[in-house]
Amino acid sequence: MNNQLALEGLRVIEVCNVAAGPFCGMLLADMGADVVKLEHPDGGDTLRAWPPISDGFSENFAALNRNKRSVTLNLKDPGDRDIAKTLMGDADVVIENNRPGVMDRLGLGYEALAALNPRLLYCSISAYGQTGPRAQEGGFDLTLQAMSGIMSVTGEEGCAPVKCGVPLADFSAGLYAAFAIAAELRRVQQSGAGTHIDISMLGATLGIAALQTSEYFGSGRDPVKLGSAHPRNAPYQVFRCREGHFGMAAGNNALWSSVCKVVGHPEWFDDPRFASTGERARNQTALRDLLEAEFASADAGAWLERFRAAGVPCAPINRYSDVLADPQVEHMQWVQALTLPNGVETRTFGSPIRLSGRGLPIRRPPPALGEHSDEVVGELGASLAQDTR
Repeated sequence: MNNQLALEGLRVIEVCNVAAGPFCGMLLADMGADVVKLEHPDGGDTLRAWPPISDGFSENFAALNRNKRSVTLNLKDPGDRDIAKTLMGDADVVIENNRPGVMDRLGLGYEALAALNPRLLYCSISAYGQTGPRAQEGGFDLTLQAMSGIMSVTGEEGCAPVKCGVPLADFSAGLYAAFAIAAELRRVQQSGAGTHIDISMLGATLGIAALQTSEYFGSGRDPVKLGSAHPRNAPYQVFRCREGHFGMAAGNNALWSSVCKVVGHPEWFDDPRFASTGERARNQTALRDLLEAEFASADAGAWLERFRAAGVPCAPINRYSDVLADPQVEHMQWVQALTLPNGVETRTFGSPIRLSGRGLPIRRPPPALGEHSDEVVGELGASLAQDTR
């Protein structure tokens, strides 16, 4: 296997806070890019203050900022702003997740930097996009889950709106941004022309909701909350058993036949209410009640063992402590040791990408605030004034 990572030699400047932008930067860094994170000297990325804090260092920050270097610059200071402009003008990629217009007012927007470097890829991540009637509105994952429709299909029918426990809007935007950058790099290699990539959290969350938007376009009806159930498939949800719950998904007739055999009711396969995937979905409440009456006879572990033996997809309702200790996670070597800048030893979930059977390495631990200021600016043949470090 060639041990060279795909993005080695690529210089990325990241001017981002919290999640979407830093996640995008980390994805590029994991693939070998030299990602230089520009942070304000007074505290840096606000994620640095998020708990859990291990001896003064945020493990949340560590989870999104491995393989990067940190430089502290006050972008409102003319001298520091000139250094930032030089760094960005020499880079291949700039990522920023400020409100639209902020970087332009600092003289660090796309037009100013493209004049210095026509090959530059400049990626802006924002709540609603760089233009349009909502462009100047701020947004966080919560508000974008509300705006995008995610909350309308999350939770149980008749209950108060809830958000998905994982910040989908933040991380889907980061994924779309990294994908767009990687794709555009090929075009830059061919044409020599950079561009301004506009990624919005609203667009990203609608993009990953393809099944819900197509349901609306095709039927004219809004998708609704179904708890863990599926609008077009059954049995395909979480089921109650003797002690607790488990998930089981029999997404076709062959699997449904296996379910009938496992629960000891082969005659259900011929029941007209359950004769097809569509019929099972339309009658899934009655189907759930029948199944849960059988599931009450044993606990989740017993049913999981039976369904796995029959080849029916199923899973326990894991906590993170459970799944991170799962033998599959261990086999993939996704959980890796990590040393924080303060010397504390911790663990992190590394990149899930595997190339020729190998995962991507953690080449650098998450940086201390400004840890690489002299190093990076020194590479420009300049030095930081003491009061801007």
